Order: sequence, then C-alpha cells, then structure tokens
Amino acid sequence: MDTCSLLFLFSFLLFAIIIVIIFNKINGLRSSLASKKKIIDHVNTNSHGPVFPQGSLGWPVIGETIEFISSAYSDHPESFMDKRRLMYGKVFKSHIFGTATIVSTDAEVNKIVLQSDPTAFVPFYPKTVRELMGKSSILLINGSLHRRFHGLVGSFLKSPLLKAQVVKDMHKYLSESMDQWSEDQPVLLQDISKTVAFKVLAKALISVEKGEELDELKKEFEQFIKGLMSLPVNFPGTQLHRSLQAKKKMVKQVEKIIDGKVRRAKNKEEDDVIAKDVVDVLLKVSSENLTHNLIANNMVDMMIPGHDSVPVLITLAVKFLSDSPSALHFLTEENMELKRLKELTGEPLYWNDYLSLPFTQKVITETLRMGNVIIGVMRKAMKDVEVKGYVIPKGWCFLAYLRSVHLDKLYYESPYKFNPWRWQERDMSTSSFSPFGGGQRLCPGLDLARLEASIFLHHLVTRFRWTTEEDTIINFPTVHMKNKLPIWIKRR
Repeated sequence: MDTCSLLFLFSFLLFAIIIVIIFNKINGLRSSLASKKKIIDHVNTNSHGPVFPQGSLGWPVIGETIEFISSAYSDHPESFMDKRRLMYGKVFKSHIFGTATIVSTDAEVNKIVLQSDPTAFVPFYPKTVRELMGKSSILLINGSLHRRFHGLVGSFLKSPLLKAQVVKDMHKYLSESMDQWSEDQPVLLQDISKTVAFKVLAKALISVEKGEELDELKKEFEQFIKGLMSLPVNFPGTQLHRSLQAKKKMVKQVEKIIDGKVRRAKNKEEDDVIAKDVVDVLLKVSSENLTHNLIANNMVDMMIPGHDSVPVLITLAVKFLSDSPSALHFLTEENMELKRLKELTGEPLYWNDYLSLPFTQKVITETLRMGNVIIGVMRKAMKDVEVKGYVIPKGWCFLAYLRSVHLDKLYYESPYKFNPWRWQERDMSTSSFSPFGGGQRLCPGLDLARLEASIFLHHLVTRFRWTTEEDTIINFPTVHMKNKLPIWIKRR
C-alpha cells in the first residue's frame, strides 16, 4: 500500500473512531473506568490475587487502533499482537476501535471465555454491525431464545437430508460453471466460489435457487454487506443508510416467501412434514418469540457466511495447494481414486464419501489453521471475571485473537508452513485449534463448510490442472485475495 493510501486510510480511521466515541454511552464509559479502578485497587492490596493485564491504552480517543490496522494490512498481521506479547505476556490490555479491550492470544483463556454463559460474557460487535443486525439477530440474542434458535438451525445444517441436497446442488452449480470455463482466459476462483456458495446457502435457508428472485436477493445482499465496515452514521447518502435499506428489502422478500409457505401449508398444497430449508424448521416451532419478521431478519444475517467464510476457505485451499505441489499431488490422487471407484461401481457420490477422504480433510483443516477465515471473536464482560489468574473488568471488551494461537510455534512446529500432514496424529478438539469460534456460539454451519469445500476441491482436481497467477492474501477487514486468485486451467 503506497504512502498516499496509508495517509487516506489513517485519516479515514481517525474520523471513524471519533464518530464511534461520540456514539458511545457516557454512563457505560464511566462504569468501565470505575470497574478498572476498583480492580487495580484490589490488585494493589492483594499481590497474590488476580492480575489486571498489563498493556497500554495508547493515544487519547484513538487508542492503539491505527497501529492495529496498519499491522492487519501488512504481510505479518499478527505483528501488533507479537510485539505486545513480548512486552506484556499473552493476555494484555489495549484500546482499539474506540473500546477498552483485553486481548488474549492464550488458547486456554480464549476457550474459557468463549464457553462462558451470558451472565459473564455476551457477544460484542462494532456499532455499525449491531445496527445492521438488529437486536433480534442470532448473533446478538442470549438466553433460551438463542439456545433454541441455535439448536434448531444447527441440527438442520448437520442433517443427512441437507447434506445430500448440498451434494446434489453443488454438483449442478459447479458443472454449470465449470463447463463454461475457458482455457484462454483466467478463472477468478474467489468469484466463482462466492457465487456457488451463495446459491447453496440461499436454497438451504429459504429455498430460493434461480431466476429473478435469486438475482434480486444477491443484488440487495451485496449492498447490505458493504455496510458492515462502514461509518456508524445513518442518514440518506451514507453507506450504512443504503445497507439498512437493502436489508429492509431483503427482509420483505423473505417475509413474502414465509407467507407463501404458511399459505401452502394451510391449503395442504405441499408436504409440510419434511423440512426443506431452515425457514421450514423454524415455522414448525410454536413460539410467539419466533415471529416471521425475526425469522426473516435472521435468514439475511445467516447469508453472511455464504459471502465470506466458505468462499474464502475454498479459495485459500486452492491457493495453498497451488503453492505446495506435493500436497496437491496427494489430494488429486485421493480424489481421482474415489472418482474411479464410483465410475467402476456405477454409484453416485454421497456426502459421506467426500467427508471420508482423509487427506482432503487434513488439507481443509490446515487451511483453516493457516488462513484464519475468522481472525478473532469479541465478547463484552457483564461483570468482573477472573480467568486463569487474569481479571477482565466489567464493561470491557474481550478479543480472543485466534490467529495468534493458530500461528504459535508453541503449538505448531513451523507454523507458517502449509503442512497438512501435521494433522495425521494431531487432535483437532484441542483449545489451540478453534477456527469456528467456540462454546454455545460455535458456528452451526461448520460441517457444511467442510462439505462444500470438499466437493469444490473434488470437482476442481478431477476435471482440471491449473496454474495460479501471483496473488496476495489480504487479512483486513476480512480475509480475501487481492486479485480474486486468477487461475489458468487445462482440462484433463
């Protein structure tokens, strides 16, 4: 990034942070400072008690945000964390994005906090994200409603019925796309994976799969998603305002779909025993809290993984494989062998065929570790909490920085080397590997993400050989490829 761009970025960030500070509630700020003073006084009088993390709150108002952002845009995004780990330890205090924050790069501390109940920690997001999601979003709600919603959605996304449907849909979408790929021009793999993943998710959530309805939904969603990293200023002409208007249109569209489902069920026009999508699952629940509007809003919010997480996982896997010929060879041989076996027996490919490919799963796991699709998870302390000898004050933000854990040489030998073989004897259920977060808010679509990536890689390696153009991984504000990962293909 050149000097002019950096100056513009820093100026923009400074303005954004000042706006965020203005919007903060003064009472909340006073409460946070009072909590901090109380804990410091306690630590000073009891040297054997819990420790308030060391660190720096940086400059007035802007804190350490500029240095954090500058590091995030660099080739070594975790340098901000590494520098402070050396000075203060794996858990330290900072002030980023207008909020006093306890940052943790400690695997055990992260696990404990993420598994805590809502009386100790609740989800925390920047103001813009909270406005776009709304108070009834599954990302923000707590208690019994969240547990019920999360449980219902998670069970359906893990169901064999949906997995079988995803296999069928991805085969169709990938075949339609790959048949049109040309050997005379590059294929932008990141765009392809985004398109396919969005189609799969739209059908799984609300049974929309083609035509004007899908096109309109995708168009409004693209406008909606732009607002997630915009200034928290809502008036006509601002990005946040445009994004909120786009979400309103999407919610109306989904509510119309829901009303149609309810009407057809009453008229016995379709089988209402088997749930075909997430909306069907939620409509079967008799609860005054699960209103049609709440369901519609959450269906929009749940489309976000289809835009980022799954496509980035697929794109990074192809990137890492392209840079590791030995890993690509092993994965190709494994998938070609499966294809030959199925052709010999005349059987179709089932979802468990894809997930049972051992080396392919190791590649996906290693991609999740190195790629860090989710770089961190934020929570807010609802009371003073002691974790592993540290005190996290009431009102403070807590950032579980997962990237630093996944790239820590204490847990992984040669952590910056793409090495799928490291997972042959390694347990994925340890606290040092948490690519999808953890606790009660563990991503309900993690199995689906693995399945989609497995199917995509299978179709790619069994149909094509390819070379990739030089491209760079950008890690902020979301992980993506700078040039969308252009590849030049040759059909097998």
